[in-house]
Amino acid sequence: MNLDIVILAAGKGTRMNSELPKVLHRLGGNSLLGHVLTAANTLKANKIHIVVGFGAEQIRSEFTEQQDFEWALQEQQLGTGHAVMQAMPSIDSADSQNKVLVLYGDVPLTNAETLARLVAQSEGDTLSILTLITENPAGLGRIVRDEGGEILSIVEEKDASEEQRQIKEINTGIMVMPAAKLSQWLQALGNDNAQGEYYLTDVVAMAAADGDCRIGALVTEDEHEVQGVNDKTQLAALERQLQMNNAKQLLEAGVLLRDPARIDIRGELVTGSDVEIDINAIFEGNVSLGNNVKIGANVCIKDSRIADNVVILAGSNIDSAEIGSGASVGPYARIRPGTVLKEDTKIGNFVETKNAIIGRGSKANHLAYIGDAELGENVNIGAGTIFCNYDGVNKHKTVVGNNVFVGSNSVLVAPVTLADNSFVAAGSSVNSDVPADNLTVARAKQRNIPGWKRPTKKQK
Repeated sequence: MNLDIVILAAGKGTRMNSELPKVLHRLGGNSLLGHVLTAANTLKANKIHIVVGFGAEQIRSEFTEQQDFEWALQEQQLGTGHAVMQAMPSIDSADSQNKVLVLYGDVPLTNAETLARLVAQSEGDTLSILTLITENPAGLGRIVRDEGGEILSIVEEKDASEEQRQIKEINTGIMVMPAAKLSQWLQALGNDNAQGEYYLTDVVAMAAADGDCRIGALVTEDEHEVQGVNDKTQLAALERQLQMNNAKQLLEAGVLLRDPARIDIRGELVTGSDVEIDINAIFEGNVSLGNNVKIGANVCIKDSRIADNVVILAGSNIDSAEIGSGASVGPYARIRPGTVLKEDTKIGNFVETKNAIIGRGSKANHLAYIGDAELGENVNIGAGTIFCNYDGVNKHKTVVGNNVFVGSNSVLVAPVTLADNSFVAAGSSVNSDVPADNLTVARAKQRNIPGWKRPTKKQK
């Protein structure tokens, strides 16, 4: 089967009260339209057509580098039928085998498997509709069937009779249609309705009147799967639903979640066995956790790889880093981009690292900054130690060999090298290389001034 996918993404979303186009608002770290495209890409269509209107250039700039899409502009928002019309010139409607799947850029949680089933049942001249059975159909188009259960039409609520408004089966708007027939139906659309718009749903009645076109339906009872976003309340509700979906998948994979309602995954999280995650953990971008990893409360991890048997203690922030097996991080550590912690390292409370390679068994237990540095094995960085890597213009590197001890409140002024087995006395300011097996004491001479009087506060 040949398939083209049309995604309608032209609306401003007035009720969002934002200058950002509605389909660019974020859900689980991805835009609403991004979620729809993720599902659409699983279907391997000939082409994906995106119909844009408000914020068209902003939307295009967000996605043009990701994939080669066909873009169509709906300058005036005159209804869903009118929107699909804008995409039709770039769709081969002469091919009798070609199908068109219509999706919506503000319906982010539609399951790829559901779409595959919908497309699969649209063989031949079949128009397939995804419908929903709901106890709260208010405001939605109703599916009108005949006594034999065949679909006759879709009636929008504003145009529905009182009897039709009692129908519990509603239209989700997601449909698969033969491209050739769709082209004919769109040309025949009118706007004689309460909204004065060209409804795509009117093609269903045309299909029913067409003797050689069958109408099929795939019914879902998962309201979240077909829920659109029209305001921030609905966006928040779907965010929570997405996170609960994520939590369910983690639990099924064997991850221990201390509270499944308090975890946020804003990207992709891959986990090994026997992983434990405490409350309020946030995972952004692409994160992988090895076996027996323990994640404490209020931890944020972004675009990082965490190896086996790692412990990340509460309040730590890890961004674009590699954490080796058996390492311990935190509490309240900040691991910045470019950090590589080798096996059995320890980064303690209020330690910050950036663009630093820290060798096996090395540790900085508390209150230190390690930037633009390479540390060997079994290095000890004392409390209050600062790696001065920036001279106001350029960054410089510090190299520390194996088995080096740096005493508390020391300052290492880069570029500088501390060779193997060297020892830096506490309170030293080191700005030249330290040879192997040397003790370095770099302090100013202490002076004690007798009789010194503290300053006193001046009287006003």
